[in-house]
Amino acid sequence: MFDVIVLGGGAAGFYGAIHIAERNPKLKIAILERGKEVLTKVKVSGGGRCNVAHAEFDPKEISKNYPRGERELVGPFHTYCSGDTMAFFEKRGIQLNIEADGRMFPATNSSQTIIDCFLQETDRLGIKVLKNSSIIGITTLDGNTAKGDYSWAIKTIRNTYQAKKILVATGSNPKIWELLRQMGHTIIAPVPSLFTFNIKDERITGIQGVSTNANIQIIPSKVNNGKFKAALKKYSIQSSDLESEGPLLITHWGMSGPGILRLSAWGARILNELNYNFSIKINWLPAYHEEGLLRQLQQIKEIEGRKTILRTKAFDLPKRLWGSLVKAAQISDTDKWADISKIQLQNLAKQLTGSTFRVDGKSTFKEEFVTAGGVDLKEINFKTYESKIHPGLYFAGEVINVDAITGGFNFQNAWTGAYIAAQAIAKP
Repeated sequence: MFDVIVLGGGAAGFYGAIHIAERNPKLKIAILERGKEVLTKVKVSGGGRCNVAHAEFDPKEISKNYPRGERELVGPFHTYCSGDTMAFFEKRGIQLNIEADGRMFPATNSSQTIIDCFLQETDRLGIKVLKNSSIIGITTLDGNTAKGDYSWAIKTIRNTYQAKKILVATGSNPKIWELLRQMGHTIIAPVPSLFTFNIKDERITGIQGVSTNANIQIIPSKVNNGKFKAALKKYSIQSSDLESEGPLLITHWGMSGPGILRLSAWGARILNELNYNFSIKINWLPAYHEEGLLRQLQQIKEIEGRKTILRTKAFDLPKRLWGSLVKAAQISDTDKWADISKIQLQNLAKQLTGSTFRVDGKSTFKEEFVTAGGVDLKEINFKTYESKIHPGLYFAGEVINVDAITGGFNFQNAWTGAYIAAQAIAKP
């Protein structure tokens, strides 16, 4: 028997358990983890460096990074945000470094630093960590029993535990979602978020590893225009939400990088409806539009007439990408600016500011699998993260229908929800 049982030995589960124990040291707390290891997602986060948070400290601004949960998280972020996360780790001797793009990592550049911190804290606070405890049942018990008013029974493959309150921090676990659905909660069907785009196109063949800043827009392909418009309406998404500017990385299988990942998050539900068959339009020079760039190209033609186009460093673009786009505009390696036609100039302007690529499928972004979906946000009290259906049942992390773009924001959702739930659970 425990006062509190935390379901899930991940980031949100450990963070919640630690804060519960600190707020009320008298409570007997256990973490149940289905696997043989805990904090496995923390271990692979940020390529093993662990991107624990983001240096955005304004609650309203940080909430804009959540395609699902933006409105609901503004209040919680006023209670607990990035600065509080930094303070938590610094109090425990862990310095966080802020990189140029705002991402925060431990100074050691190792996720093991964060894992060791959590394990030391649970040990110090007397929190039981029970591994290989896959949950197969969650039931309510009558109150005022002779056993001490324990109101929840948690059945695992090994034992049955009782607790007064439970914190569900099981992440994207279909079995737990099904148990919660059986208990009366609405579960928004999960779909992948944060994925890269599979593209086969001559313009990017052989230039993998090239990275540049670009503007990317999701557009319907000719065959799914009607389906695309219907999906926009269904999910109340504006077409402007499906446009992103940021670093784009060309890979062996297509395209990745923050600009693409941001689009995959905002477009998660729509792209699932389209079965991941759609098109993207890329402006490789976001400072220009097609007409303005064409005028610029005409000026270059007049000034640099004797130079070959391929060897001209006309714009701040990677050399291999420039060469590929020049070729796509039907311009040869030996063509000089003075020799090309107006149509070739127009083709080049179009390739540089409006290249269209067909996407056929997706790939998981490294090991950091994130889903859009989970417990319906309407059924959660965001002042306490308690269920509106079952008193004594709390949530934190990705188990609820909240997800974010890459950059430390998904972790911040976990820290914020776990902290707020912990304060409510541990309240004497």
